[in-house]
Amino acid sequence: MPTPPLMPVYPRCDVRPVRGEGCYLIGERGERYLDFASGIAVNILGHGHPTLVKAIQDQAATLMHVSHLYGSPQGEALAARLVDTTFADTVFFTNSGAEAVECAIKTVRRYHYAGGEPGRHKIISFSNAFHGRTLGTISATNQPKMRDGFEPLLPGFTVLPFNDLAAAEAAVDDFTAGFLVEPIQGEGGVMPATLDFLRGLRRICDDKGLLLILDEVQCGFARSGTFFAHDQYGITPDVMAVAKGIGGGFPLGACLATEEAAKGLVFGTHGSTYGGNPLAMAAGTAIMDVVANDAFLENVRTMGNRLRSGLEQMIPNHDHLFESVRGVGLMLGLKLKTDPRAFVAHLRDRHGLLTVSAGDNVVRILPPLIIDESHIAECIDKLSSAARDYQIPQAA
Repeated sequence: MPTPPLMPVYPRCDVRPVRGEGCYLIGERGERYLDFASGIAVNILGHGHPTLVKAIQDQAATLMHVSHLYGSPQGEALAARLVDTTFADTVFFTNSGAEAVECAIKTVRRYHYAGGEPGRHKIISFSNAFHGRTLGTISATNQPKMRDGFEPLLPGFTVLPFNDLAAAEAAVDDFTAGFLVEPIQGEGGVMPATLDFLRGLRRICDDKGLLLILDEVQCGFARSGTFFAHDQYGITPDVMAVAKGIGGGFPLGACLATEEAAKGLVFGTHGSTYGGNPLAMAAGTAIMDVVANDAFLENVRTMGNRLRSGLEQMIPNHDHLFESVRGVGLMLGLKLKTDPRAFVAHLRDRHGLLTVSAGDNVVRILPPLIIDESHIAECIDKLSSAARDYQIPQAA
């Protein structure tokens, strides 16, 4: 067979979208899918949202890219809004979540370097995490599917059990720089951190002069029902990586930090050719215009509660397949009693519902944050119908 023009690194299915309308994707044969995957938590305003479309169109016709040799009024304005809305004092814009996490790691290491403790370089992260696919971010995981074949990985990372505060505290030594953690693990199975765990990490950092990095690439930007998931834990990070929903489908990420945490990032220590270009800033500003308000967040919480309730009421009718629901807001996981990948394919191919598989036998349900009651009812109906005619694969 000839070499495919696209590197065959993705297990692509037969769905080939050519258009989107709100909460639906339309394939090249005209078939419609209820999109409760949202590009893996990216399309928080669905597809073709007029505010986002207009902002991108207007900016594309005006100015797309100029480089960081010049001032950035667009970037300054969006950064100021993020600073006003969050714990952060300063922002660095990236093109992706992995780059945002890389920037966060560099921020923490540079902080200790600038503080006269260059030996403090070790980052403690946690099992089943997903922080990206760069060499740095896969070094912060313990998942063989991301690490195998890429060794030697970067030194300076220790991976411990998620939600095990005692293990985290015991691992701190004179070389520890900080912790890197997702408040709600996404790819790992929609697993929220416990209140004691996340608050405990904050306490350890405060007691020992370490920095807390939160990876809110997937759970941030209103998906949890608050602007960021850590808002529900009563803590703030020192550094935070965000992406996915921040651009609503346009490639955009950001590393947010306090002034103290970012004190080592001075002229020449970090950069990005495309990060924070005017077109990306227009997309990010449009997203903020829509989601950064109490009414939008309240609706996410309301829809999240109703979707969760619908899922919980459905489970007893199909308890041969479904086990439980977990997650927060519109970041929900439906735990199965079998590997979820075949069921995700069945939902997609036979019932026109798009979801995402995750670890721990979980189906991720990540709808656009603009769903209404009709979309929830359609989702539950499709899940129920799919469960009725699904044949659980038999082990070989």
